[in-house]
Amino acid sequence: MHDNREVRGTASSSVEFDDKGWPAWPEREDLSAEFIKLLAAAQEGGSSVSECWLTLSKIDLASENSWSGEWIKTAELNEARAEHASLGGNMITARRNWLRATTYFHAAARPPGYSNDLLKRAVDGMRRCAINFLKSRVPAGQVLSIPWTDELSLQAYYLPSAFRDDGPVIVCIGEPGSYKEELITKYASHANERGFSLLAVDLLGTQTALPPQWLDGHKFEAAMSRVLDFLSEKPGVDDTRIAIVADACNSSLVARAAATDARFAAAVCDAGIWDLHERSFFHRQAGDDTQICWIDEANAISRGIECPVLVTAGEAGWLLPGALTKFGDQLSHIHRDARLILFRRAETGAMQGHIDNPTLANEVIFDWLEDRLRIRKGLS
Repeated sequence: MHDNREVRGTASSSVEFDDKGWPAWPEREDLSAEFIKLLAAAQEGGSSVSECWLTLSKIDLASENSWSGEWIKTAELNEARAEHASLGGNMITARRNWLRATTYFHAAARPPGYSNDLLKRAVDGMRRCAINFLKSRVPAGQVLSIPWTDELSLQAYYLPSAFRDDGPVIVCIGEPGSYKEELITKYASHANERGFSLLAVDLLGTQTALPPQWLDGHKFEAAMSRVLDFLSEKPGVDDTRIAIVADACNSSLVARAAATDARFAAAVCDAGIWDLHERSFFHRQAGDDTQICWIDEANAISRGIECPVLVTAGEAGWLLPGALTKFGDQLSHIHRDARLILFRRAETGAMQGHIDNPTLANEVIFDWLEDRLRIRKGLS
């Protein structure tokens, strides 16, 4: 249900508001979700609310390239401000503008249907600004290439802790189809303030897309073991305190990695619930009524995770709250340190992936990691 409010811009870019007050294009749910993420990024310094609305007013959804083109313009404006501030020695302002530019370039690279030229321009700009942001940090971040297969290396950003050497590292994973640059905005401040180093990794490498055969779960699990091998040999890392965080809660890839490599000290993931959900769907399609109660039996993924595990989900997400609660109860019975936290609509953070309030979810997640990795406040 939609009310009568709308943002006036070009005729085909008028946006309605849903009954919760969020902007929405009924015919473009992907863009609606992306714009909500852009607004929420302002809480972490990844965007400006005014710039988001101004850019939105210029977008014409009847034009195939308008969405990407307008966000690229806004990103390049922020990048120009960053470069001007950097030349004047104003590195805090430069860093803030490079971070916002990274977010806007990322938005330009997200939806399908744009030209290859625009996609390349968006991805190149996003990576350029992210690297400049890393270089401007204190201590400076690093661009890493971690060997994976003969044909592909994992591309990663490493943001060392400002507080200590030989400390914990949080490995954040961009799921297939996402970019590691977004992880910087979402997680860097939460990690840094708690004395964590952060390793942001995606599966895209230097490419803008991967063929389906690269998304096989076993290859991904091997990739995460390579990440652990790499970090274990890296100076300044306590290899007994490496945790993994999945950026998306609708995939079991990180859960599979945690289940197959016991070296992780903690994991924030779906604990295999989406694997169960997908298997249930296929059984239903095949008419196998004996497997409809998919939540009643723990799967190998959740049983295989030995480290402490946290699952977060939203009441307004894709899975029914009742099923999530039942899975959480089951998980706590089979695992010595496992918890499912369900964010309710009344507190926000309740949408799929917590896109309506990622800050709230990340505070819960990183407090849990802080407790499990035994980091206390008062670091100097």
